[in-house]
Amino acid sequence: MLDIAIVGAGELGGAIAHALARSGIASSVRLVDETGQIAAGKALDIMQAAPIQGFTTPVSGTNDLFGLAGASLIVIADRADRARDAEWQGDDGVLLMGRVRQLTRESLILCAGAAQRQLVERGARELGVPWTSLFGSAPEALASAIRACVALEANGSPKDVALTVLGTPPGQIVVPWDQATIGGLTLMRALDEPARRRLQARLAPLWPPGPRALAAAAVKAIGAVSGMSRQLVSCFVAPDDSSGRRTRTVALPTRLERSGVAAAEAPALSAHDRVALDNAMLL
Repeated sequence: MLDIAIVGAGELGGAIAHALARSGIASSVRLVDETGQIAAGKALDIMQAAPIQGFTTPVSGTNDLFGLAGASLIVIADRADRARDAEWQGDDGVLLMGRVRQLTRESLILCAGAAQRQLVERGARELGVPWTSLFGSAPEALASAIRACVALEANGSPKDVALTVLGTPPGQIVVPWDQATIGGLTLMRALDEPARRRLQARLAPLWPPGPRALAAAAVKAIGAVSGMSRQLVSCFVAPDDSSGRRTRTVALPTRLERSGVAAAEAPALSAHDRVALDNAMLL
């Protein structure tokens, strides 16, 4: 089991801590936020729910960034400061990630926010974080929303829908519709052309997902890292510049393991989808 620390005790950070505690994936969860005693208060609230909801994972909170030390996985979430309640991103996010790296050189870093695609990219390029140790889970929340929309069109269950999300939301979302399935049937057979066009038109407005969906996506990714799940997760993956080709961070179906990103490759795509993904990856 993983020892997990969450940087930021805002709405997203608190939701992730609660979801992790209930999942049983983590041996312990630490909320870390330098704003007053908010992290400690949210951790206490979660632990008070433990007897009712039947989980035993210890959750603690601190305003000291040194509380990250020893964590095997760091989740970067959102600020707890109500005046600045927002996901860590931009220059502030890069500075924070630099401080995190100084304290936890060997930890994996998961960026859970919808606005943190560039933070993943800058962390790899500017801070030298290995691309296999840094990824973002927000695209999986978008994929879940799209599965729900497909299920509504098909009058079925989202659990029967299998699809993945690639590209850079919201403007360059790539969904390989010809590979998506509903209950084992290809989506192309299950839904007619007008229905597929309606789905395509809904993609951009689904971004950004809300904090509960983002928290669920983060927990799914952490479950894959822990080995409790072997599911592929749609993640923002930092670019690997070792091949000599500089690209942007994009969403790709990703296989995760204890050491981080084991593989992140686009599936076989139609010519149209391949061009769309290549355009999304261009700097």
